[in-house]
Amino acid sequence: MKINKAFVVRKIGDDFVLVPKGDTALSFNGLVSLNEAGAFLWGKLSEEVSESALVDMFLEEYETDRETAAKDVREFLEN
Repeated sequence: MKINKAFVVRKIGDDFVLVPKGDTALSFNGLVSLNEAGAFLWGKLSEEVSESALVDMFLEEYETDRETAAKDVREFLEN
């Protein structure tokens, strides 16, 4: 999996947002807000990576159990 290059992440104050660029900015009205974990995952998707590798990276960064990490990563990817 890889990030959608039609969006760029920006930090505004303490918040992270995905901003559409190029032609996507014409058809996508608004911004997508990310929490810290979402911004972390987005950053890891800058290169091709598997879902299981994302879960492992998430576990290295955050104190949680594998089941919760897998659920959170899956939900992020689906959105």
